[in-house]
Amino acid sequence: MIKLTDILKEIKQTIEEFASTRLKGAEKIADTTQEAGGLSLLTYKHYKVKLPYYEKAVAGKLDKDDAKKEFEKTLKSISLNMTQNEFQTEMGRLEVLGELLIQEK
Repeated sequence: MIKLTDILKEIKQTIEEFASTRLKGAEKIADTTQEAGGLSLLTYKHYKVKLPYYEKAVAGKLDKDDAKKEFEKTLKSISLNMTQNEFQTEMGRLEVLGELLIQEK
């Protein structure tokens, strides 16, 4: 069940705080899945691509206009003609950009 206090905490978070929390989780998942190898490397690709975006946001250097343009470009580039690695990388990129842009609203 979602608690009202959790919702209010989310609303009050700065982009830097949000990105810092997300960065820690993404780093942990990327490390764990890289160590596991095999098919887990698809998950690694998905999370590894997120790290520089979170790092940029934590440092207060996320350019909202550039992020919007990259989001749209990434969205248009996703297709069923991609390899699994390409798909996971681009979906990770799309996801992180969307998260950060939504948080920045």
